Amino acid sequence: MPYFDAASAAPLHPVARQALLASLDEGWADPARLYREGRRARLLLDASREAAAEAVGCRPDEVVFTPSGTRAVHSGVAGALAGRRRAGRHLIVSAVEHSSVLHSAEAFESAGGTVTRVPVLRSGAVTAASYAGALRPDTALACLQSANHEVGTEQPVAEVAEACREAGVPLFVDAAQSLGWGPVAGPWSLLAASAHKWGGPSGVGLLVVRKGVRFAPQGPADERESGRAAGFENIPAIVAAVASLRAVRTEAAAEAARLRELTGRIRAQVARVVPDVEVVGDAERRLPGIVTFSCLYVDGETLLHELDREGFSVSSGSSCTSSTLTPSHVLRAMGVLSEGNVRVSLPPGTSEEDVERFLTVLPGVVAGVRDKLGAPAPAPAAAARGTSWSSTPSASSARSP
Repeated sequence: MPYFDAASAAPLHPVARQALLASLDEGWADPARLYREGRRARLLLDASREAAAEAVGCRPDEVVFTPSGTRAVHSGVAGALAGRRRAGRHLIVSAVEHSSVLHSAEAFESAGGTVTRVPVLRSGAVTAASYAGALRPDTALACLQSANHEVGTEQPVAEVAEACREAGVPLFVDAAQSLGWGPVAGPWSLLAASAHKWGGPSGVGLLVVRKGVRFAPQGPADERESGRAAGFENIPAIVAAVASLRAVRTEAAAEAARLRELTGRIRAQVARVVPDVEVVGDAERRLPGIVTFSCLYVDGETLLHELDREGFSVSSGSSCTSSTLTPSHVLRAMGVLSEGNVRVSLPPGTSEEDVERFLTVLPGVVAGVRDKLGAPAPAPAAAARGTSWSSTPSASSARSP
């Protein structure tokens, strides 16, 4: 059964499985203890931190392991805002950030802070100018994802980071979707990521705080992980997470080219064979494995179930609230169709045959759902020409919604 929801959680990489099993015998003890078992655990933890720092492009003492990517975001945003409280109480986020970032912004707002939500272009990207324009003398922190989790659009992180650096404002980057493909460029200040996005085990997050960034950990003090992540480290899971990150990085260049060709094929073919469809996200500046489209006159939940019957696991609706399939805040911010949405995110190793079968099955599934819902029949001429909203200038132009 083809699994096409890697943006939610990638299948466990074989290297991660091997590392997890191997480290269960050596990494169970308390790494803070001085006896033999503790020293073994500490060696594994230190080696993992060094390898993670190499993958990120930072110093080992800037890396903290957290219980999840969400915890890394919450701790990173709260700690940076608290550390720069004297600078001001203003936070900048994009309108398409992951829900963990937006929830952090809401908590900050409830505590008396002010938040600027930067709009995006129809492609899902912000502009560096829009972030520069949002900076104020009292801005304590700016947040920007490296790539969007729902449509795959890559963000101009390096340019935004430079604008923030010139203004003396730290930039927090949510790199969960992109870190498996490569390091994040630019003079960013803080970074968060999650191992289950690149084929590591769930329950391991990364938080990176650059030296010189004012940071005040929130919550009760804890001596572990530089006081920035409370609780006993899950060393076997950490070892597996870092081992899988190194493994996918080794494969990244070749696999990115292959998946980009497959998702490009989906983008082009869906627009031709499914009437009244809008393919969304930037066609060029995007992650290799993600393609998203929305179908008019289609209920997203029904479409998801019908595709599941055909053997395809995809995401529909908002990727962060798929249990309720509420309209996606990302698609709304982009100004594109948010109903009948399908996100296909291909894991490494996806076969060409599975993609071709998906493209063969999809038109009939969409037509069947529309028929059940009593939707109007598409104009034959439009279907024959392969016209779709994705082929119109408004769907791919770089104007604001």
